Amino acid sequence: MYAAVRRYEGVTDAAEAARLVNEGFVPLMRQVSGFVAYYWIDAGDGVMVSTSVFQDRAGAEESVARAADFVRDNLASVLPHPPEVTAGEVVASA
Repeated sequence: MYAAVRRYEGVTDAAEAARLVNEGFVPLMRQVSGFVAYYWIDAGDGVMVSTSVFQDRAGAEESVARAADFVRDNLASVLPHPPEVTAGEVVASA
């Protein structure tokens, strides 16, 4: 399995970001080949984190590209800064 984690800082409206992610982005993630799971986390203090899990690297990489497009097209007003992206192979899980 592979995962991609995106950390967004400076979030201006966490509730609106969550609504848009639930309504628009989650359905896009479910369409990506090898989809396993997706989580959108409100860490507080203007920080939100997403975690995407896929069966293979290609799915994780596609999720990063789709996220960039979705944020640019739908969330730029509430996620004003580019995320810190970390991706790689899942080497342990529970």
